[in-house]
Amino acid sequence: MSNYPLQSFVAVGLFLGSTSIAPAVVNSEAIALNQQVMEVATLLEGVMDTSLQAKANPKRANVQMTTCRVQLVNAKKQNSIFLYQEQAIVPDLNQPYRQRFLEILPHPLSQTVRSLAYKPTNPSALINFCDRPTAKRKVLLQEIGNPICSVFLKRSGSAYVGVTPTDGCPANVRGAVRITNRIVLQQTGMDTWDRGFDASGKQVWGAQRDSYQFRRKP
Repeated sequence: MSNYPLQSFVAVGLFLGSTSIAPAVVNSEAIALNQQVMEVATLLEGVMDTSLQAKANPKRANVQMTTCRVQLVNAKKQNSIFLYQEQAIVPDLNQPYRQRFLEILPHPLSQTVRSLAYKPTNPSALINFCDRPTAKRKVLLQEIGNPICSVFLKRSGSAYVGVTPTDGCPANVRGAVRITNRIVLQQTGMDTWDRGFDASGKQVWGAQRDSYQFRRKP
């Protein structure tokens, strides 16, 4: 898979911003980008796991990723969709090792969809949050926590290809101080190349040659 550097997205956005565009065209592009935000959120929602990889390679764990839409109470974020996402090793679904909120929003400058991850203020209170009825998936703005990382997704056919910024995102996870990721998101699921690096730049965990292949469960 080709790596789409963030710089190329920004360059495209700057080029579009510097041209003379009729108002009707601008409105059309804004609608299209908002539609992509809806598509990305829909593709992320649901339950996916890596059971097929685990069956093919016993050394790989079966990881389940669960994502659902949440309602942000008393927050004016009209162009954003908020999701809650957690990952856990099967069968220990009550012990997620990753929990985060995702804000899915348009990024007009680069003409991409931005997925901005937040670290929840009280993760233990959110375990199995997506099992709650839809009407009860409500959170306050202060519960979302602090933003920690962004992935910028570019539409490619019926899929979305995304990357973190060139330098990755700051982290403090299992010896890593920096995380990078590439993803391919489509109807059948999502492939991710999630990698952690220490202060010397050495990869300490994460994908090697193969991606983590999350496939949607029926």
